[in-house]
Amino acid sequence: MPHPLVTPQMIDAFQKDGVVLVKGLFADHVQSLRDGVALNMEQPGPYASENRKEGETGRFFDDYCNWSRIPQFQEVIQSSPLAEVAADLMQSETVQMFHDHVLVKEPGTSMATPWHQDGPYYFVEGRQTISFWSPLDPVREATLRCVAGSHLWEKEVLPTRWVSEEGFFPDEGQYIPVPDPEAEGMRIVEFEMEPGDAVAFHFRTLHGARGNRSDRRRRAFSVRLVGDDARYVARPGRTSPPFPGHDMRPGQRLREDWFPILLRR
Repeated sequence: MPHPLVTPQMIDAFQKDGVVLVKGLFADHVQSLRDGVALNMEQPGPYASENRKEGETGRFFDDYCNWSRIPQFQEVIQSSPLAEVAADLMQSETVQMFHDHVLVKEPGTSMATPWHQDGPYYFVEGRQTISFWSPLDPVREATLRCVAGSHLWEKEVLPTRWVSEEGFFPDEGQYIPVPDPEAEGMRIVEFEMEPGDAVAFHFRTLHGARGNRSDRRRRAFSVRLVGDDARYVARPGRTSPPFPGHDMRPGQRLREDWFPILLRR
């Protein structure tokens, strides 16, 4: 039987559309996550970014790979139903940690999160992958937007740098250009959300978010996980996150001392 937060219809939707809403996934951990985000912003890691294009207003902060040094993030990853829900949606016997990501858009932040797939930035591929994006404030306009079914596209979308919009890797024909989902009539899935709700989506699901023009903060905490069939893959350049010195070879499972198993059924 799936976890009480998961229905068979949700599993089907995740497999078919690559995105589904999980109500209340972190409902019991909202304040812990807020405290963790505050600590992360006070003590940013080496990958922290202030995303601002010329002429944009507000502040768009993001940082990742901090869960092992921020106790609130560790506690939530270990004590929430995260891994069980991930196993159900991925249809996987194992759930393995990949990394965390914090994204904060202060009130009046005009910059949108560009349309992108996470998968092409990563050094892991597989059918069984999942991200959870959870707001720590009520969200309406600045919510996550996902293109249904894009995780099944034959080719991945070219990964780009958010501010400069330059290609992250050289494109030798293996990628498609970043699309404009609204102009191209794609089915965009988005949800009005309360703190602790979570959008679950596949690493290859195309997604983005509007700027935050409201008068409240939009803090979001993400966790990226992989399942049974996920394997290390070489990319044509430095990945994001890079994890220097990992010493893995193509076709290997991610090393468990760096990427611990959260659940094994």
